[in-house]
Formats: sequence, C-alpha cells, structure tokens
Amino acid sequence: MNQSGRTSFATKFGAVLATAGSAVGLGNVWRFPYMTGEDGGAAFILIYLVCVLMLGIPGMISEFIIGRHAGSNAARAYRRLAAGKAWMLIGVMGVLTSMIVLGFYAVVAGWCLQYLYASLVGQLSGDANYVAAYFNDFTHNPVMPAFWAVAFILITHFVVVHGIHSGIEKVSNLLMPTLFILLIVLVGASCMLPGAWRGVDFLLNPDFSKVSSTVFLDALGQAFFSLSLGTACLCTYASYFSRRTNLAKTACQIAIIDMLVAILAGLMIFPAAFSVGISPDSGPALIFITLPNVFREAFASMPIVGYIMSVLFYMLLALAALTSTISMHEIGTAFFHEELHCSRRIGATIETVVCCVIAILCALSCGAYKGLSIAGRTLLDFCDFLTAQILMPVGALATCLLIGWFVPKRIVRDEFTNRGTTWVKVYGIFLFIVRFVCPVCIIAVFLHQAGVV
Repeated sequence: MNQSGRTSFATKFGAVLATAGSAVGLGNVWRFPYMTGEDGGAAFILIYLVCVLMLGIPGMISEFIIGRHAGSNAARAYRRLAAGKAWMLIGVMGVLTSMIVLGFYAVVAGWCLQYLYASLVGQLSGDANYVAAYFNDFTHNPVMPAFWAVAFILITHFVVVHGIHSGIEKVSNLLMPTLFILLIVLVGASCMLPGAWRGVDFLLNPDFSKVSSTVFLDALGQAFFSLSLGTACLCTYASYFSRRTNLAKTACQIAIIDMLVAILAGLMIFPAAFSVGISPDSGPALIFITLPNVFREAFASMPIVGYIMSVLFYMLLALAALTSTISMHEIGTAFFHEELHCSRRIGATIETVVCCVIAILCALSCGAYKGLSIAGRTLLDFCDFLTAQILMPVGALATCLLIGWFVPKRIVRDEFTNRGTTWVKVYGIFLFIVRFVCPVCIIAVFLHQAGVV
C-alpha cells in the first residue's frame, strides 16, 4: 500500500518497467528511426536527448507528483491537488484522450497481429507488388481489421482486469525483458548483413547541415509524445508508487529505457534496409510494406532466416504495442472504478466496450467505409490529429502550469525530494524549468504542429 492506502507496485523494478512500458510503443519502432534519418542522424539524437532532459523528464516528474500525492485516478488527482473542480477537467480530458488513443492505436496494433499471423503461415513471401496489395486488401476488408483491433483490446483487458500486482506489474516484468531480447536479436541479425554498416553510419553519423529550427521542434515533439506526456498515463501509474519511490530517478530511468529502445529500433531497421538498397518510408508503409520486402530481399539466400526475422519483428511490434495499450486502458479503468464506485472488473469492462466501439469505427474508416471521416480525414487519422496535436499538448501545458504556479511549493518540494531526503539541490532547477521552460516548449511544439511556425 502507498501513503493513501492504495495498492502500490510491489517492487521499484516493477514500477519502472510498467511505467516505461507506457512510453515504449510503436512510435519508437517506426517514427523515431525515420525522423532520425530525415533530421540529421546522430545530430537529431543529440538534440532529442537535450529535449528529453529539458522537457520530457520534468514533465514526467510533474505528472508523478500529481499522481502520487493524490493517490487516485487522474480526474480526482487533479481536483485534490489544485483544490478546485475546474482543474478536474484536465484529468477528465486526460482520461478521454487515453480512451481515444487506445481506440485508434488498437487498430494499428491489430494490423501487427495480422502480420504476425501472416508471417507465421508464410503469406508475406511474395514480391513488392504482392506485399503492397496484401496491405491494401487487408485494410479494406470490412471484418478482419476490426476483428484484430477488438482482439487486441480484449488481450489488454485480460491483463488490466487482474489488477496492479497480478496483472500489470507481472506482465510488464515479462514483456519488457522479452522486448529487449527480441530487439537485440534483430539488431544483431540486421547488422551482420552485407553493407549493413552504411545503415549504421546513416543513423549515427551526425549531419549538422540538416539541423534547423524545424529539427529542434521535431525533436521536442518526439520527446513529448514518446514519453506519453499529457495523457494522464504517468499520473495514473504514479498513484500506485510507494512513498519510497524516487520520482526523479524513476523518470530518468524511464527516459533512458525509451531512448535505448528507439536507438535499437533504428539499428534494426536502417542496416537491413540499406543492405538491399531500399529507402525506409514513414508511417504504416514502413512496417507493413517496406520491411517485409527488406526481409525477403536481405535474406533471399537464407529464406528460413528471413522467415524467423519476419516473425520475430512482428512479435516485437505486438509486444511494444501491448505495453502501451495496457497503460492506456488502466487510466480509464481506474477512473470508472473509483468515480462510479463499481468493481475494478466492471470499470475495466466499461473502458473496453467504449474503446472497442472507437476501434471498430476507426478500422472501418481506413478502407471499408471511407465515409467515416471528419474534416477530410479518416476517423483514425482524425483521432490521431485530435489527441496528438490538441488534447495532449493542452494536457501537458496545464500540468506544468498547475505544478509550477498553483500547487503549494511545499507539496511540490516534498514530493520531488521525498520529504527532503534526495535530489534537494536540483529542486530549484526543476521548478524553474516547469514554470518557464516547459510551457514555452510545449506551446512551440503546438504551434509547429499547427503549421504556424
């Protein structure tokens, strides 16, 4: 139990792995490597590291402070800490954001399950045109994308409904090490291909000629979204932290894990792509069209190795997605469980049903029913736009303003320093960054995504 009498993670290691799982996801595997290659290789990585230090870690700690001090779901936590119902809306918005994210994220996660199955039964062994047609036919199918999306949410439900110890922590302790093992195996196989080191050089050799204000804002945005800021996820998980948990240290550990997974993903993708002369694309095309062709061509002389690589890769994607969907599901589960005064099982069921409806509509909008669109975007793309470019930045900005200007400094200092026992000397730096630097950075990212800067 933590200081509020609420169930807490059994171990510090479990708390770190579970919370890191919320940050590690599909974005690490395809978005980060591609942005790194486009924005100057190692130069982008260095800038991203600075952004994590200046924005990501202070932002994480801010949500940790709210969650652990209140010891409740996100909506109630914001109300308790700010002593006002108006701030509760920020928590409610975080819950809503997480539900929308889980809904459309499950669609892409479902694609990963389909491709894992297709890899296992050898359905991805055709040429480039066949692979592209396979993806198009699958996404336009009126049943299968929705089926796999719902299946993924049900798998997530099964984990979350078993609670913090037997569900989330136990599964995270298994999934995260497995994810790292798969990554290392895939990186090793990729880097041993002929000409693979050109891909390593492309990824890690800094090209400062590409560095611009846009690159800085891209790095800020990647740090912002990769660490799940603004979704109430970190706040919810922190409500299960014990009084002994070092918030600053935990945030640093999560940032390191997130960065390491992203770099390993780049070392897995670029060497293999460069070894066969294929330029990586962005978005879904990279992992569902380009990479199957990379595996086929790179291991043409060793088809069994190519088969194993393909299976392991899509297994990796599915595991990375699951660690994220578990955290997103827990946000709504905790909210319904506590605010409706119902059992955890009922709260989880409400969350599952709502997210399944969102997922089915988003899946159908991608091909089977193009009429499911808003403002000229498919429903899936609109949900992505709404959460990533509006709700998450607003939530993160409000959190920084709350911690920096409205919460009594005594509370912030006690939580940050564990009642004066650690990190006391850097508390002033943290508070300055949260009050002045983070809001400016978040507003800059918001304006950049809106096309203003």
